[in-house]
Amino acid sequence: MKRRKRKITPYLVLILMIGIGGFIFLQFIQAENRDQVQEVANHFLQILEEKEYEKLADVLDEQSYTELGYTLDEVRDKYDRIFNGIPIQNIHATEVNIEEIDDKEQMLSFQLSFITPLGEINDLEYETKIVRKEDAYFVKWDPSLIFPGMEGKDKVVFRTYPAERGEISDHLGNKLAANENFKWVGIVPKELGQGREKEKQLQKISKQFAISLDELDETLQQSWVKEDLFVPLKIIELDEVKALPGVAYQDAKVRYYPLKEAAANLIGYIGKVTREELEKNPQLSEADLIGKMGLERAFDKELRGKAGGELFIANEDGENKQEIQKVETINGENIELTIDAYIQKEAFEHLKGNAGATVVMNPKDGGLYALVSSPSFDPNKMVQGISQKEYNDYANDENKPFVSRFALGYAPGSTFKTITAGIGLDANVTRPDKLREINGLNWQKDESWGGYTVTRVSNVKKVNMKQALIHSDNIYFAQEALEMGEATFSDGLQKFIFDEELDLPIAMNPAQLSNQDKLDSEILLADTAYGQGELLITPIQQATMYSVFQNDGNIIYPRLLKDNKQRRTKAALTSKTANEITESLVEVVRDPNGTAHLLYSPQYHLAAKTGTAELKKKQGEQGNENSFLLAFDTGADDFLMVSLVENYTSGNSATKLNQTFIEQLYSYFQKWGE
Repeated sequence: MKRRKRKITPYLVLILMIGIGGFIFLQFIQAENRDQVQEVANHFLQILEEKEYEKLADVLDEQSYTELGYTLDEVRDKYDRIFNGIPIQNIHATEVNIEEIDDKEQMLSFQLSFITPLGEINDLEYETKIVRKEDAYFVKWDPSLIFPGMEGKDKVVFRTYPAERGEISDHLGNKLAANENFKWVGIVPKELGQGREKEKQLQKISKQFAISLDELDETLQQSWVKEDLFVPLKIIELDEVKALPGVAYQDAKVRYYPLKEAAANLIGYIGKVTREELEKNPQLSEADLIGKMGLERAFDKELRGKAGGELFIANEDGENKQEIQKVETINGENIELTIDAYIQKEAFEHLKGNAGATVVMNPKDGGLYALVSSPSFDPNKMVQGISQKEYNDYANDENKPFVSRFALGYAPGSTFKTITAGIGLDANVTRPDKLREINGLNWQKDESWGGYTVTRVSNVKKVNMKQALIHSDNIYFAQEALEMGEATFSDGLQKFIFDEELDLPIAMNPAQLSNQDKLDSEILLADTAYGQGELLITPIQQATMYSVFQNDGNIIYPRLLKDNKQRRTKAALTSKTANEITESLVEVVRDPNGTAHLLYSPQYHLAAKTGTAELKKKQGEQGNENSFLLAFDTGADDFLMVSLVENYTSGNSATKLNQTFIEQLYSYFQKWGE
C-alpha cells in the first residue's frame, strides 16, 4: 500500500519562517544585550583606572547607592578622598569576567592592582552585578567596590610612619650629620592684634628671627592661612626660643651638621624632593627629604631607610576592621667614616677662607682623616631655611663655595717631582750621586723649542737629585725626564693611578696625564716632569700617589668607610727608591735652603715637598699660581697630607697656612699613642 505524500502548505511554511525569524531576532537581541553589558563593564573599569569619578553617574545604578544612604556626590567624594588623597596610582584591572544570571542581571567579577605609597597591591578580587533597568544596564554599587570588605559607612584609613634617617659619624663616633631636636617658629595671626599693634609685633618678629617684613607679609598672605592656624616661618635652635606676642613654637626633628662649613662639601645636606627627582624615582613621595649633595646624596638610599605605614578599613568610629596593607618601618643605616672630626675642623680653619683644599690620610690603611674644601657654606642653613639673599651670596661668590676642591683636578706643581725622581731612580737614569751642571735660571734643549724655556728659582750650578728636591729645580727634572725618554717615563707613570676610578663615594674625574693620553712632545715631557704640562690630579689622587713613600713603594688606595677594612695596594716604585726619596724630602724640611724649611722642628720627623703651578696661557706672561704642600710623618707614619691654595699671594702659601696645623697633628697623634 503506498503512503500518501504530505503537502507542505503555505501556512506551515509561514510558521517555520516565523519561528526561524524569531530565533534569529532573539539571538540578535541577546548579542546586543551582551554588547551593552560589556560596554558598561568596560566603562566602569575605565573610570576606576583613570580616576574619572565625575563619570560614575553614567554607569552606577542609582537605587543601589541611595538604598545604602549615599548620594551620587558622596560616592564620588569617597572615591576621590581615598584614591587621590592617599594617593593611589597605576590602577589596572585584570581577569574581567561577565556571567549571565538571568535576562535582567549579569555577574561582573574582576581584579584590581595598584600602587600605594607603601608599595604594590596586586589582584584584589571584586564582584558585583550589572542590572537591567528598562532598556539600559547599570553597575550595582556598594562600598565593597572601593575595597573588598567595605560596607555601610566604612572608611579607609591610611597612616604613614616615616623612617628616621641614619646618621653619619667619624671613626671615633663624633656626629657629622645628626638628627637633632629643634623648634619651628611660627605665627598665629589672630594673636598679633590689629593695626599699629600688629605692625609693631611683626617688626619685633622680623628683628628677632632675621626675617624681612616682606617675607613675613608674603608668608601670611598664603591662601591657606587662617586666623587661628599656626603659620610656620623657619626652624631655629632651642636657645633661640623667645616669648613674643603672636609667636608660637612646635617641636621639630631636623638634620644638623655640627662641623658646619668645615665639612659641608664632604657631607652635603638634605632637602625636599623635587618634581624631577620624583619622576626619576617613583619610590619617592612628595614628603620625602633626600640627599642633595656630598655623602648625603651618595648614600641617600642607605641613610633614608624605608617608611612604613598601614592602610585599613575602619568602621564609622575609626576602629580597624580589616587590614589592606601594612609595611614595617625600616630606619636608615648609620654610616661611620674614617674621617676625624678634629682633623677635619682644624684643616678647614687653617685655610683661613682661602680658596683651596686639604686632604689628610692615614698612609698605612688609606683611611681619609680629612677632606676639606674652602671656602664653604653652612649646610644647616640649607636645611633650616636659607633666605634668597644668603643663597645668592653663595651662588655669586667668585670663589665658588659649592665646589668640592678636594675632588677637582689641578696641575700638582713641584710636589710631582717626587714621582719623577722615583721613576728615574727605578729606571737607573737618575742616581743620588749623579750631578748635572746647569747654568743660569733658564734653559731649553735646543733651538727647536723656539722661544720656550724651562725656568728655575735657585741658580745652583752643580745639582744632584737631593739638591734638586731641596731647591725644587725645574730644569734638573726636565733634563732627567728627557734623558729617560717618553716611553720609559710614561711606563713609570702608568704604575701609579692615572686613568683609574677610585672606589670612593665622591664624584671626580680620573687622574689625567695629558690631553691626548701620551706625552707627544719634548716640551710636554719636560713640563710634566716638574708637575705642570697637561697633568690634572685631584688632591685626593695626589695623596694616594704620594703614599708610596711611607709604604716601601706601594700605593695605598684611599677609603672613606670605617667598616671597609680591606687594604688595597699597588706596587709603583721599589722599596729602595721610595726610601731614598723620603730621606731627600726630610732634607727639604731640615736644610735651611729647603723650600719647606719653615716646617722644621727638631722634635718632629717630617718629610715635605712644596710646589707651585703657574696658570698662564702662553710663555712669558704672568699667571696666577697655585701653592701646594705635601707633608708626611716619617716617625710613626701617622699622617700624610696634601694641601693647596689657589691664586696664593705672599704670606698665604699652603706651607705658611699649614705650619701650625702640622704641629697640631703631631700633638694630636701623640695623645693617641699615650
